Amino acid sequence: MPNYQAPLRDMRFLMNEVLDFPGHYAQLVNGKDATPDMVEAILIEAAKFCEEVLAPLNASGDAEGCHFDQGEVRTPTGFKDAYAQYIAGGWQGLSHPEEFGGQGLPMSLGLIKSEMMGTANWSFTMYPGLSLGCMNTLMQHGDEALKALYMPRLVSGEWTGTMCLTEPQCGTDLGQVSTRAEPQADGSFRISGTKIFISAGEHDLADNIIHIVLARLPDAPPGTRGISLFLVPKHQVDAQGRIGARNGVSCGALEHKMGIKASATAVLNFDGAQGWMLGQAHRGLEAMFTFMNTARIGTAVQGVAHAELSYQGALAYAKERRSMRALSGKKEPSQKADALIWHADVRRMLLTQKCVAEGGRAMIYFAAQYADHMVNGMLAGDDKAYAHWDDKLGFLTPILKGFLTELGLEASSLGMQVFGGHGYIREHGMEQVMRDARISTLYEGTTGIQALDLLGRKVLLLTRGACVREFTADIARFALRHARHRRLRSYCWTLSKLAAEWNYLTTRILLAARKDRELVSAASVDFLMYSGYVSMAYFWAMQAAVAAEKLAKGGAEAREFYEAKLLTADFYFDKLLPRTRGHAEAMLNPHAAMMKLSPEQFAFF
Repeated sequence: MPNYQAPLRDMRFLMNEVLDFPGHYAQLVNGKDATPDMVEAILIEAAKFCEEVLAPLNASGDAEGCHFDQGEVRTPTGFKDAYAQYIAGGWQGLSHPEEFGGQGLPMSLGLIKSEMMGTANWSFTMYPGLSLGCMNTLMQHGDEALKALYMPRLVSGEWTGTMCLTEPQCGTDLGQVSTRAEPQADGSFRISGTKIFISAGEHDLADNIIHIVLARLPDAPPGTRGISLFLVPKHQVDAQGRIGARNGVSCGALEHKMGIKASATAVLNFDGAQGWMLGQAHRGLEAMFTFMNTARIGTAVQGVAHAELSYQGALAYAKERRSMRALSGKKEPSQKADALIWHADVRRMLLTQKCVAEGGRAMIYFAAQYADHMVNGMLAGDDKAYAHWDDKLGFLTPILKGFLTELGLEASSLGMQVFGGHGYIREHGMEQVMRDARISTLYEGTTGIQALDLLGRKVLLLTRGACVREFTADIARFALRHARHRRLRSYCWTLSKLAAEWNYLTTRILLAARKDRELVSAASVDFLMYSGYVSMAYFWAMQAAVAAEKLAKGGAEAREFYEAKLLTADFYFDKLLPRTRGHAEAMLNPHAAMMKLSPEQFAFF
C-alpha cells in the first residue's frame, strides 16, 4: 500500500494563496475562530492522525474485511481503537454547532479534514462520513426535540448515522420505494420494509446508529410525491438520551463487494421499528436531498483521494524502478537502466494523476467555500442568501461528483499501469486503490444520473442555461484580467474560446431538446465531462496565475513548487483539455442509431 503523506504544501497553497481562505473565513458568521493559526493546527493534527493511525489500517482492513455473525457486525482489527481516537480528538463535531457540542467551525474545514482521512483510509472514513449527512438532514428538517435528543451524540461521534434509500426493487428510481410507515397514537410511526446497500448500516464502533429512512404513509400518493422521511434509531432512546431496548431494525446480511471491504455495507430489515418524521409528509425526497447533496460532494472528494493516493504510490515506484534507457539518451549512466520516471509515457501517466489530484482539490475547495456561504446564510437567517449559494453549489455538485470520480478512477488505473505487472499484485496496494475507487462512480447516483441532473435538471429545466452563463462569465472575466500576461495568455485565449463554446453547446442542446427529448439523455454524459474539463482548466489557470506572480517576485523560496505548478498546468492544457473536442462533437452528433435497435437486436447468442 502506498505510504500516504498528507499533501500539506499543496493544501496550504490553495487555501492561503489561491482561494484566500483567511479572507473568506473573516466574512462568515462562524468564521471568527478559524484564524490562520487555528487552521494550521487543524491541518497538522489531522495529517498526523491520518498518516499514523488511519493509513496503516488501510491494507489490513481490506484484507480482513468486516465480520458478520447473526446480525452483529465486527469491523476489522484496529478500527474500533482508531474510531475511539477519532472521537477523543473531537474530529466529528469540527464543523457542527457549538450548542450541540461541536466546534462551530466552517464546513470547508470539515471537508478538508475528510479529504485527508479519505485518502488515508476510505473505508474507515465512511463510518463517520455518513453521520455528517445524517446530522445535516436532522438539523434542517428535524424538530427541536429531535435535535436536542440526537444531535449532541451524533456531533460527538458517540453515535453514527446512515441514509436508507435503496430497496431490492429500486435504486435510483425512488418512486418505487415500498417501505411502509404506520402512524401511532403517540406521534411516532412504525417502519416496515427492507433497505439494501446501506453504508455503515451496522457495526461495532458506536453504541447507537441513527438511520434516516425513506418510507410511505398509508395515504401516500404513488411515485416520488408519496415519500416521507423518518428518523429510526437502532436502539430506543429515552427523554434523557439514554439507550434502551433494541428497536425493530436488524442487519440481515453484509454485501460481498469488489472494494471498500472494511466498510460494512448492510441489508437492513425494518420490522415495525419506531421512528419519527422529519419534515413534512409526502415531501421526504425533497428533505433527503440535504443528505444526498452532502454525500455527493463527499463522494467527489473520493475521486481526489484515490487520485492522490495512487499518484503517491506510482511516483515513488517510478523513481525507484529501473527499466531500459530513455529514448533521448542515458539519464543515469552509472545505473544498469534509467528509472521509469525518465520515460515520456510514464510521465504522461504521472502527470495525468497529478493534474487530477491537484486540479480536483482546487475544484473541491472552491465548492467548499460555496457551502460555507450557504451555511452562513442559514446562520444569519438570510433565506435569500442561502438560496443563492445553494443554487450555485447545486450547479457544481453533479460536475464534481460525476467528473472527479470518473477521473479519480482513471488515475487509480494509471497508478496500476505505472507498476506494470506488479500493479496487479495485492502486496503493492495499487489494485486496492482501484477497487476502492470503482464504487465512487456508482453510489450516490451513477455518472449517468449526475449527468442528467446537470443537463436535464439544473441547466435546461431550472435555469434554461443561466447557470452555465453565470459560471462562464467568471471564467471570461479571469481570462480578460490575465490576457496580456506573457506566461498566461495562451491559457486565457483557450479559456475564452471554451467559455463561449460551452454556452453555444448549451444553447444548441436546449433548442434541439424541444423536438427530441432523448437528446438530453444521449448527450448528458458528454456534456458533464466537457463541463468538468473546462472547469478544471479554469482552476489550473487560477493556480498558474498565482505561481507566475510568485515567481515574478523572485526569491528561491518554494521556486521549484511554483515552477512545477506552471509546468503541470501546461500539461493539462496541452494533453488533457483537448479531450473536450471529442465530447463536444459527440454530444451534438446524431444519436438515432443509439435508440433504433430493438432489445432483441442487442445480441444474437
